[in-house]
Amino acid sequence: MGAGFGAGLGLALASSAFIGGSFVLKKKGLLRLCGRARAGTAAPRRCLPRGSWQEFCLASSEVSPLFPPHSGQGGHAYLREWLWWAGLLCMGVGEAANFAAYAFAPATLVTPLGALSVLVSAVLSSIFLNEQLNVHGKIGCILSILGSTVMVIHAPQEEEVSSLESMAEKLKDPGFIVFAVCVLVSSLLLIFVAGPRYGQSNVLVYVLVCSAIGSLSVSCVKGLGIALKELFSGKPVLKEPLAWVLLVCLVICISTQINYLNKALDIFNTSVVTPIYYVLFTTAVMMCSAILFKEWQHMVLDNIIGSISGFLTIVSGIFLLHAFRDMPFTPTLLPLFLQPGRADPHLPWSSADRHQSCQHQPLLPSEDKGSQSAEEEEEK
Repeated sequence: MGAGFGAGLGLALASSAFIGGSFVLKKKGLLRLCGRARAGTAAPRRCLPRGSWQEFCLASSEVSPLFPPHSGQGGHAYLREWLWWAGLLCMGVGEAANFAAYAFAPATLVTPLGALSVLVSAVLSSIFLNEQLNVHGKIGCILSILGSTVMVIHAPQEEEVSSLESMAEKLKDPGFIVFAVCVLVSSLLLIFVAGPRYGQSNVLVYVLVCSAIGSLSVSCVKGLGIALKELFSGKPVLKEPLAWVLLVCLVICISTQINYLNKALDIFNTSVVTPIYYVLFTTAVMMCSAILFKEWQHMVLDNIIGSISGFLTIVSGIFLLHAFRDMPFTPTLLPLFLQPGRADPHLPWSSADRHQSCQHQPLLPSEDKGSQSAEEEEEK
């Protein structure tokens, strides 16, 4: 493992930690704001942003909204809360670390690790915000950690692009040109044809737009990261037209992502949007990286299978963490031998549980049994 790969990995992990912590700090500040409002004469109509706080916990750091809507106290009262500013500062540090990680590590590794910000925010919220993390959420956290570890072990460790000249050659590749044209055409069709018809009923319409455009935005971030690395080394990067083209394309891509991601969150539940968006966005980024940077070209079959397996494991963890976060888990859902009072095998059946299980219930009700015995006596 090279020093550049290790630096990129460390920056990606630090980015997830800072971004995940920023969500908790922002939520804590908004809760304090609501508490002071309730203690006053008039309670605000709505103190928190629309939807749950986990709407901010999306895997990609490029589409994280920085400012919530009005706080309900007649304007932007959250701007006077220092905890909210601390969360914003943490998010800025995390975004900067994520941006720098693309300059050192492959996008195939950096992008999937963004899911760890969701894990960090879920764990910290259960500790500092007293939000319940059920069994499904804990299993999802474990799966996300295991999947991230597998991806780090099997990720491509050879950096294929190290200068803007090399980046320009990659952008001229016919395969990437075809991919970019397909992304733009499909996005336009989804926006202007499928959006008005199916956007209100199908969650995939707007999420596909965000994922497809997001793959191009990650490529722009990768190129700008390389440009900044060259700038710090003393090269005249500001005179290169490619750096400015990548910056303009990045602004356009991020604006499009934020717009249609907010539309999806306004229409559909966050627990539905977040896992689907993570899967589609990460898949699109991995496809774009495989075509543009050819990061998978020098990987052996074992590493390819390991990377895909790690990604699917993270997907399973994110799905469990979001899809079942509001589902209560009680001991009655456990099998009979795991329920409280069943642990002692020598405990009598009557004292262990007063309710009979379906396995020990009679197949026929008592009335049916009585009628059946009467019919047998008549036959005799």
